[in-house]
Amino acid sequence: MNEQTAGKKRRIKRKLREEKPTIRIGKSGASQDLLNEIEKQLDKEETVKVKMLKSALAKNEAKQIASKVAEQTAATLVEVRGHTFILYKHRKK
Repeated sequence: MNEQTAGKKRRIKRKLREEKPTIRIGKSGASQDLLNEIEKQLDKEETVKVKMLKSALAKNEAKQIASKVAEQTAATLVEVRGHTFILYKHRKK
């Protein structure tokens, strides 16, 4: 990982540390509507903080769900901490 990417990830983590998650994944998992909402927020803000409820973690681990959501939204997974993860997607100007 190059320093520019590592530095950007640090800045994103610092920026979102105090923020509340704007998306919650429940027992139905990452539905298409939820993925659409994540993409909409990524287009608007570049970053989104997602919290997974315990019911969403019944079948999979947090990292698996976060990786799958990042892949499906073409975003970069910045960090997984507990049941919360941060996604980043460069906004097209």
